[in-house]
Amino acid sequence: MDMFFKLVLAIIILYTFGFAVTLWKGKQRLSAIAVCFLTLAIIVLPFFITF
Repeated sequence: MDMFFKLVLAIIILYTFGFAVTLWKGKQRLSAIAVCFLTLAIIVLPFFITF
């Protein structure tokens, strides 16, 4: 179950970061930065939940 959780989390992180790159290429820099912060939150939050 732990491996499944990590796999799903990695997929979500990659998809969200890819969306940020798409926004950056579309000249929507502020939105891309906000999505990058969202990606960082997705990375950090599970550590607060599980520990």
